[in-house]
Amino acid sequence: MENMDVTVIATSLPALARDLGQDPITLKLALTSYVVSLGVFIPISGWVADKVGARTIFRSAMITFMTGSILCALSDSLLTFVAARFLQGIGGAMMVPVGRIIIVRSVSKAELVKAISYLTLPSLMGPVIGPPLGGFITTYFHWRWIFLINIPICILGLYLAGRYIQNFREEDPAPLDMKGFLLTACGGGVAMLGFSLIGNHLVPQAWPIIMCVAGSVALFFYFRHAMRTEYPLLDLRLLKIPTLRASVLGGSLFRVGLGAVPFLLPLALQEGLGLNPFEAGTITCASAFGAMFMKALASMVLRRYGFRTVLMGNAVLAGMAIASYGIFSSHTPYYVMLLVVLLGGFFPSLQFTCLNSIAYADISNRDAGRATSLASVVQQLSLGMGVTIAGLVLQISNYLQGHATIVEADFWPAFLVVGLFSVASVPVTARLPKNAGLELTRRHGSGADK
Repeated sequence: MENMDVTVIATSLPALARDLGQDPITLKLALTSYVVSLGVFIPISGWVADKVGARTIFRSAMITFMTGSILCALSDSLLTFVAARFLQGIGGAMMVPVGRIIIVRSVSKAELVKAISYLTLPSLMGPVIGPPLGGFITTYFHWRWIFLINIPICILGLYLAGRYIQNFREEDPAPLDMKGFLLTACGGGVAMLGFSLIGNHLVPQAWPIIMCVAGSVALFFYFRHAMRTEYPLLDLRLLKIPTLRASVLGGSLFRVGLGAVPFLLPLALQEGLGLNPFEAGTITCASAFGAMFMKALASMVLRRYGFRTVLMGNAVLAGMAIASYGIFSSHTPYYVMLLVVLLGGFFPSLQFTCLNSIAYADISNRDAGRATSLASVVQQLSLGMGVTIAGLVLQISNYLQGHATIVEADFWPAFLVVGLFSVASVPVTARLPKNAGLELTRRHGSGADK
């Protein structure tokens, strides 16, 4: 539901912007507001799940997400739409990290890579269905209907969660770090909002700079607080674990490029190449087919080459795949674009599986909630930064080339920059031990396990 929602709105963004009387690049604020909400509420997701119960929070999160979707469909201005997306983000902040906690506590480490692949494989149906469905609805009906398709999915999810998910909880969870929550909420939320407002002309341009500085100061004070507190909201001391550090820090660089693509690619196909939303959606969804194919091979590749080698080599291939979208022009054949986007889903999917799995290689079940909160916050903020950076580079490219509106030639610098972020993760993952994550790649029941 969440993955389809993100891809549906990205495909419909140009039409939605015109209907609300906004520039398409300005609508990145709607995507960023969702990520800001994630950054604010993900830090407490692990604690709330431990305190109340994973199933209870998981189902409540789905209801919140569905409510936000309905309000998005009813929005008639940029302000109301951004507020509705923020409410959706509250649901997403609890839904995805808590789902991951449930998986980690349900399977052995020897089965974790396979379990993570199973977890993400159904969710990839969102990017498969979302772009062409969103494009079809936007082209032939109205963009408001794209948010109402979440209602039946949510109802089915509530039934399945109640039937099959155990209500995992900790008997004696650590106390909630309220000071840490306020510092991370103000720091991450204000900084992300400030970055997204740069160059938008929605507010005086001094405001985004002030917001970025204020958010950074709050995050600095949180860092000092976390180092001195026994039970911090986001336990930065967990980053001493090499596998988690590689997943969080190296993964944050990789996800900047990954987060930019759902925003940048549909915009390039529609505003740059002149395709309608349905045509753009059929091309965009090809990446999900590449991702699904790779999920079936991920365990075999990791057993053959190991996490360290795969994370280093595949980051370069993923970066090249993302940057290659910049070669698209009005003369590029439709089937060539399909093939390139298909490969563009293949390599990032493998990287995503590796990063999500190795985060738990050396984490105990008791620390799973705290590790998930930390990894998820950085992951979502990185994805949001991808949208912000892509939009900013696109604006700079448009300005430097002197174009009155967004044109085809404005997009290739943005794809190149976000592709380089993926490559920049290599020095971080290169510091992993050669046998990092070995327990995750062992076959269940093999001699190595015995």
